[in-house]
Amino acid sequence: MRRLDDAVQAVLRHRWPEPWCWEVVVKAVCDDMHSTWDADHAVIQAGPAVSAYADPLAASLRSRLGRFARASDHEVETLALALAGTGDLRALPALHRLAEHGGLPYDRAKSRIMAALPSAELAEVMLTKLRRAADDYHRNTTTLDLLALCGAAAAPAVDEVARRLDTPYAYDAMRVLGGIGPAAAGTADRLAAFATGRDPRAGRPHPRRAAWAHWRVTGDPTLALDVCGAAVRSGTASHGLPFLADLGPAAAAHADAVRGLMESPGAWTRVAAAHAYRRITGDPEPAVPVLPAEVDPAWTGHPALPVREAVRRLGEIGAPAATAVPLLVGILAQEERLTYPYERVRILADTAYVRTLTEALERIARFKRPV
Repeated sequence: MRRLDDAVQAVLRHRWPEPWCWEVVVKAVCDDMHSTWDADHAVIQAGPAVSAYADPLAASLRSRLGRFARASDHEVETLALALAGTGDLRALPALHRLAEHGGLPYDRAKSRIMAALPSAELAEVMLTKLRRAADDYHRNTTTLDLLALCGAAAAPAVDEVARRLDTPYAYDAMRVLGGIGPAAAGTADRLAAFATGRDPRAGRPHPRRAAWAHWRVTGDPTLALDVCGAAVRSGTASHGLPFLADLGPAAAAHADAVRGLMESPGAWTRVAAAHAYRRITGDPEPAVPVLPAEVDPAWTGHPALPVREAVRRLGEIGAPAATAVPLLVGILAQEERLTYPYERVRILADTAYVRTLTEALERIARFKRPV
C-alpha cells in the first residue's frame, strides 16, 4: 500500500512523474480489491498519461460490465472515465449504460474528461443523459456543457435542447444551439425573442448569448452585432467581447470601442478585448503587450485570473507573439503541478494548462518539449 500511496502522491504533485507511478496506480484501480479513493480519482484525470495502459483498463471495465448489477457504479464510472480520457471507444458501452441509469459526473470539470472521445459518439451519450435529466440542475448543466463541446455533431439533440429554453438552463441551451449551427435554425425565432427582450424570460446575460446563437443558426450577424456591440459600448463589456471576437471582421464598426477596453481595470476584460481586437481587425500588435502581462509565472490555477486564457490567445496570435516565448518556456519547465484546484481536479487543471502552454509555443515558435 505504501508503494501505491507514493505513486498517487507523485502523479498528483508532478507534471511528469516516473512511468512506474502511473503503472502502479492503474494496476490498483483495475484490481478493485487494492485501490483507494485517491488512486481512483487520479486515474480518472490521467487522460493520455495512461494511454499505454488502455488494454488492462478496457479488460477490467469489460469484466465489471459483465456483472453490472453487482459492480458498483463507482467502479464502472472510474474505469469508463479513465478510458474515455484516452479517447478509447471501448469506454462507450459503459458510458451509455451509466447514462441510462443516471450515472456520469455531475460537475463540469470532471465531466469534460469525456470530451476526448469523438464528438458524434459523445453526443449520443449526452443525449441519453439529457433525456433522463428531468429537472436536476447539475445533470442538465453538465450535459449541456458537453453537448456544446460537440458542436454540429450535437444536431440530433436539437429538440431536447430547445426544450431547455423554457427552463433555468436556457443559457447553456443557447451555447449548444449556437454550436450546432444551421441544423438548429428552427429555434431562430425563440433566440431572437430572447435577444431583443420580447421573451418574458429574457434577462441578463441571456441577450448576448441569444444574439450570438441566432447568428450561428441563421448566418445573419445583424442582431448579434447590435446586441453585443451595445453591450460593449454600455460598459458590460465582459458579456459582449467574446461574441464580437467570434464575429470577427463583421464587427469592424466596434473596433475602436474594443481597443479602448484593453486598458480596462479588469484583467479578464483586458484579455478579452485584446483577443477581440485582433480577431476583428487582424492586427495583433496592440494585443501583444497586453497578454503577456497577465501571464503570472507563479499562478496556482486560481480561476479569478485569466492566465491560461491569455496563454491561449498568445498562441492564436502566433509568430508576432514571439517575445512571450521565454516566459512560456519557463512556466512549462516547472515540475510542480498547479496547486490551487482540489485534488479531485488538480491533474485535470494542470494537464489542461500544460496543453495550452505547449500548443501556444508550437504555434508561436514551433517549440517541442524534449521527451
